[in-house]
Amino acid sequence: MDLHIDDFYQDAAQGLLVLYQAFPNKSTLYMDDLIGYMAPDEFGLPQARQQRCLSTFLWLAEEGYVRYQSTIRFEALDQIELSEKAFARLASAVNPLPCALKNTPPSVRRAQGSLANQLREALQSQHSERVIELMQRFFQC
Repeated sequence: MDLHIDDFYQDAAQGLLVLYQAFPNKSTLYMDDLIGYMAPDEFGLPQARQQRCLSTFLWLAEEGYVRYQSTIRFEALDQIELSEKAFARLASAVNPLPCALKNTPPSVRRAQGSLANQLREALQSQHSERVIELMQRFFQC
């Protein structure tokens, strides 16, 4: 099993939601806020898990999902924001809509049926397979 891929989806989902909540403002995204604090190793280098989390966002930037000004060591990305592509995907409706939303007013369907909200609910319920499914949908749009 490729656990690092599961971590990639989890880290990307959490970070993208943080940036979605801050949109359109730029912010500083700390890896510790996503994966928890991990002390550096005996040589002062970050743990492999921290490096993978940071690499997730460097890859997202290379692929045009986020923009940032600089890194802060291995700890954070400064002045990071969603690109238009990522914002539009997160704000779009998940199709098909969950059954519970089918008979709700359009404004409720738009807000609760968005990919961002569906990701938020999947992360809060710790439903990792749902997070992966939604992130795959995010990348396929």
